[in-house]
Amino acid sequence: MTAYRLRGGLVVDPFLNIMEQADLHVRDGMVVLPGSGPEPEEIVWIDGCWVVPRITDLHVHFRDPGQTWKEDWTSGARAAAAGGVTTVGVMPNTTPVVDSPEAVTDQRSRAGDRVRLWPIGALTLESAGRKAAPWDAMREAGARAFSDDGRALYDSALMAAALSWSERTGVPVIQHLEDPILSAGGVAHAGEAARLLGLSGQPAAAESVLAFRDVALAAEYGGRLHLAHCSVPGTLKALRWARGEGLRVTGEATPHHCLANEAWLTRFGTDAVTKVNPPLRPEEARKALREALASGLLTVMASDHAPHGQDEKGAPYATAPFGISGIETLVAAALTILVRDAGLSPLQALAPVTVGPHQVVGEAFSGLVPGAPADLTVIDPAVTWTVDPARFYSQGRNTPLAGVRLQGRVVATMVGGRFTFRDGEVLV
Repeated sequence: MTAYRLRGGLVVDPFLNIMEQADLHVRDGMVVLPGSGPEPEEIVWIDGCWVVPRITDLHVHFRDPGQTWKEDWTSGARAAAAGGVTTVGVMPNTTPVVDSPEAVTDQRSRAGDRVRLWPIGALTLESAGRKAAPWDAMREAGARAFSDDGRALYDSALMAAALSWSERTGVPVIQHLEDPILSAGGVAHAGEAARLLGLSGQPAAAESVLAFRDVALAAEYGGRLHLAHCSVPGTLKALRWARGEGLRVTGEATPHHCLANEAWLTRFGTDAVTKVNPPLRPEEARKALREALASGLLTVMASDHAPHGQDEKGAPYATAPFGISGIETLVAAALTILVRDAGLSPLQALAPVTVGPHQVVGEAFSGLVPGAPADLTVIDPAVTWTVDPARFYSQGRNTPLAGVRLQGRVVATMVGGRFTFRDGEVLV
């Protein structure tokens, strides 16, 4: 394996809470001390760039097995590399659902070493919400968290059992916040844009009612609860109460909920490129999410990368699938939202895509110190660029961010001491 010296960059390490100008030496897949091996180092000049450890997207859908026309592990790994992502938390709603130890093992074998995988197992068999999946066996097979994402675990008794198990094991439960009765048939936020377009709406309470229920269950039964893709102020109130009570409850936001609002529906009309779940919300919700990220109430930013085929997203709005492709814009969106717009420091802005996800799953990572795995991303913070989905490596090209200018460009990605993206080229 080639040895490298990354020279001239600014190390921005939220795990160590340091920003310092320093060369970084990599050999045999690890960060090493200078001069620690006989092999010559290839010098990689990265003047003006940041070097960031272990950027993680906690919430992605790679569709493999069973839906590989949307995404497979090769295209997903390539998209992650181009987006500067070294580690992914992959949701279980594949075909078949990842609801057994064998399915977890299969996911791990598909991932290979192109991108680090945190398998997320289904909470219930077939994610149907009726019977618990074999959590212990799946955990032993490598599942790092459990979720029926795409569907809420609506049964309160099952959720209580899951949180009780989480209390014993420390493994997090990730909840998709959507009351299926309140949201039934809704394809957009129940607001003015949906009314103008004649679309059925989901009320904000369809999300927040489950947030309040689940933090109440966490108060009773303990456990580690993570609230996926928060999108309304009510959910933030529930999270704030939980944090105030000292509960182990965390929350995430997506870039698209922080950049776009329900008015974007009128911009795109009946083009389902704006159809996401939870839906794009009013402007006051968008602002509240940004403030919650900036204040640290929300500790994770995740893409909810959900690729689909062009023909699927080209269907009528009511029948087109929910979801957009976001892993390739995650890092730049985080810097745009939190550095350019909110004025946070690089350390603060990058914590939700580094430290935050690791805290959710309870994984320790030392940062860029000798002996640590060389999982890192090189970012040029001065570059602005325009999102062009035609250039995505993902098989899904569906994003309402097409044409949006973002701040900060990924220059290189390294996983285990090997470049997966460099000089504008994906190497996996």
